[in-house]
Amino acid sequence: MPTLIKTLNNHILIEFDKGSFDDWCIYLTKNGNKRYPPSDAEYFGRLQELSKQYSAQKIYNDFLKFYLFADKTIVPNVLKLIDLLASDYAENTEEINIWFTVIYAGMVAEENKEHAILKKRIKRLGMHQVLVENLQPDYAASFSKGKKWRDLDVMMKELGF
Repeated sequence: MPTLIKTLNNHILIEFDKGSFDDWCIYLTKNGNKRYPPSDAEYFGRLQELSKQYSAQKIYNDFLKFYLFADKTIVPNVLKLIDLLASDYAENTEEINIWFTVIYAGMVAEENKEHAILKKRIKRLGMHQVLVENLQPDYAASFSKGKKWRDLDVMMKELGF
């Protein structure tokens, strides 16, 4: 049974529901279209595109403002913070709100995954790679696959997280 995370402008739903691995899959439904689980590569790509209009540093810094609060539950005040941060993106407010909420939900999902050692830090690594290092979204989305958690942990600590 889906768990609603957020409704935006009465036509966009972001939910948790059962996925192929666990009950923490994030689904997005826009304008009554079929719901789907957005991929890391999709939102990394859109945020990288939007960074050409705003700035990669601004988007990354705004991400860090809600990253700090991500834990095992969706917190209404963090969703309100995302609304506030997104309102600073003019005509892209809705899209930024969608992707920030999806990433936040993804971090909550990571915090709840059994046997996940790196937890939400794995999303931060992807955001850092896309926005700070300007790496390709597909590369950042699959970067950690097959790598040992200890090696990723060392890399993250070198980056300051």
